Amino acid sequence: MASDPLDTFMTWMRVEQGRSRNTLSAYKLDLTSYVAWLTTQNTTILTVTVQHLERFVGYLRSTGRAPKSIARQFAAVRMFHRYLTQEEIRTDNPAALVDGVKVPSSLPKALAEEDVARLLSSVTGVDSFARRDRALLEFFYATGARVAEVCGLSMSDIDMQDSLVRLFGKGSKERIVPFGRLCHEALTDYFDLGGRPTLAPEQWATRKDQDAVFLGVHGTRLSRQAAYNIVRKYGEIAKIKDLSPHALRHSCATHMLVHGADLRVVQELLGHASVSTTQIYTKVENEILYQMYREAHPRARISR
Repeated sequence: MASDPLDTFMTWMRVEQGRSRNTLSAYKLDLTSYVAWLTTQNTTILTVTVQHLERFVGYLRSTGRAPKSIARQFAAVRMFHRYLTQEEIRTDNPAALVDGVKVPSSLPKALAEEDVARLLSSVTGVDSFARRDRALLEFFYATGARVAEVCGLSMSDIDMQDSLVRLFGKGSKERIVPFGRLCHEALTDYFDLGGRPTLAPEQWATRKDQDAVFLGVHGTRLSRQAAYNIVRKYGEIAKIKDLSPHALRHSCATHMLVHGADLRVVQELLGHASVSTTQIYTKVENEILYQMYREAHPRARISR
């Protein structure tokens, strides 16, 4: 019995492309729903036409999904059909003839530096959770790490002597990132007896939990949702609306560029595969510089 092309594609993505578990899960979900829709149209991946694919995009739009979500799913469909052609499962690629879904361009939302300062000073108290939360916020801003990278941190990934951390980004790509004095102090305080050791359970559930840097309420590895909730909690205390870990990543990158960091350095820090991904932050940097100019230059102010 012949193998299911979707199964072989997912294996190819995992083994040969080295995609992360989260990416694989998203692709599988998107492509499974695509194949199911083809069934409703009395066609399959072997017989689908350009017209079918155009109707599929129209169907996705009719569901009210965001353009970015539609673009992501169609990108998965496009890659799947490219794979089918490469493996000679199909002789043609109908997806190549369908225009991509346009996503309105939007700049990353970076906090003002005074907002970051207010956020980082909003954690009060010396109990174990306050120490953890202070270290977590400082770490997000200091390193520009993704939430999955932070929650996946193990104790062996942090070099406190040299203030360096090993992060595993998308596709399990490894990079070494430095962190500054204030983050070092917050981590040291968290690793002290009143911090992480207090959160540790009497009996570890798994070795993975035992190695985790950031622990949750039950002594297990902090989940991404829990990390998001912590950031949002202190954002509300600091009166910063809809704050997320990704906003701290954007702020780290933008503030470094404003203060003179080289674009390539920021690219390495963030773990971007291409510098073109990082270049969007230069637009944010320019907006901030223009705003500073308008506020500071006497001839730029608008009379009222």
